[in-house]
Amino acid sequence: MVQVDLITGFLGAGKTTFLRRYAAYLTAQGHHVCILENDFGAVNVDAMLVQDLLGERCEIETISGGCDCDTHQRRMRTKLISMAMRGFDRVVVEPSGIFDVDEFFDVLRDEPLDRWYTLGNVFAVVDALLPETLSPQAEYILASEAASAGRILLSRSQLATQAQRESAIDHLKRALAACKCSRTLTEEDFLIKDWADLEDADLAALDACGYQHADCEKLCFDAHDAFGSAYFLELGLSRQQLEARIPSLFTDAACGRVLRVKGFVQDAAGWVELNATADGLTAAPIPAGQEVLIVIGEGLDKERIEAVLRN
Repeated sequence: MVQVDLITGFLGAGKTTFLRRYAAYLTAQGHHVCILENDFGAVNVDAMLVQDLLGERCEIETISGGCDCDTHQRRMRTKLISMAMRGFDRVVVEPSGIFDVDEFFDVLRDEPLDRWYTLGNVFAVVDALLPETLSPQAEYILASEAASAGRILLSRSQLATQAQRESAIDHLKRALAACKCSRTLTEEDFLIKDWADLEDADLAALDACGYQHADCEKLCFDAHDAFGSAYFLELGLSRQQLEARIPSLFTDAACGRVLRVKGFVQDAAGWVELNATADGLTAAPIPAGQEVLIVIGEGLDKERIEAVLRN
């Protein structure tokens, strides 16, 4: 049977960064890996960020987001069926940051998928600089993503103080308690280490972490109603302009509650990936991109967002 691993994490937590490291480790161990990317909307930015992993032992498939739960389940099921006979021995799924983990488990239990695939490891990526206050819907997603994780990875831990790391862990525990989760987190459930320092022994331990059986009181809401996105193609703005103006989106209440901004821009040296949360913005060179900026959040006003970006 083909082992399927799931990498969850709220918007901007750092799932794709960990995915790159994990998939590279799996291929180095001789596995034939397929990465299944499900970004929030029609422009799959995260899939573009892992293109350099493509090779004889690594392929990528995508699922478009932005649809209702039933439609999304059908798309995931159809994609997994089409992948089943292609010789992969590992599938790594990176869903959007507002993914319902129960949906993933339900799909794998369906026939004929239950005869072809087996659930392996579930990872939850949690930002060490997690905001102190989130909406009830965001709190639920945060908790539900961590509830079944075999290991919780604290991202950006090297940038956080000890107090900030402890605050993020306490926040996660409160979110789990709020949805009456049956799981109690312990120190052993967390990996708190700069991912740049991960060694093969660390990755081997992660590859054997499995998953947990945990129950939560489900908060019923349509994630695609609670969270929205605004897409901007070919804005015509320079890297410097975007880096200067994107931070204002997180502080301008008229824009809505902006949770994440990601996309690509081209400068004199080539393509650059932009990734921003309320805690800051990073820019990193990439081999290829597309001039697009995606803003994800709650109650977004696209016209106001564009006005801020265009200054």
